[in-house]
Amino acid sequence: MDTLLKAPCPDMRRMSALDLAFVGDGVYDLLAREYLLQEGPSPVKKLHVRKTALVCCKAQSRALAGLWEGLSQEEREIALRGRNAHVGHVPKNADIADYHGATALEALFGWLYLIGDIDRARELFLLAVEVLG
Repeated sequence: MDTLLKAPCPDMRRMSALDLAFVGDGVYDLLAREYLLQEGPSPVKKLHVRKTALVCCKAQSRALAGLWEGLSQEEREIALRGRNAHVGHVPKNADIADYHGATALEALFGWLYLIGDIDRARELFLLAVEVLG
């Protein structure tokens, strides 16, 4: 049990983009929840609706597009790995381009978390919220 959540993975390049996106999905979702709670008390149903609007495929894809110019070369490479990953399926309510964009953003957030740079993840999340307006 003491091996769980030790240090970040020593070699991120060995992880698949979908593994990074798997982690990043949770990280991005948690950041959205933290962000919404900072605005003060609100009914849970309203929080859920607002969180869903921030984390849906279309919003994540738009956020990545808005963040792109401000990303480092290494961050762009990670995002491109996520965008080009061979996903097994695309949900029927999602556009394929948006789904790939969302996977790219999630891979980036997963990578940032796993290398221990949560400050950068928070910074990018706040910029993403600005992009989404």
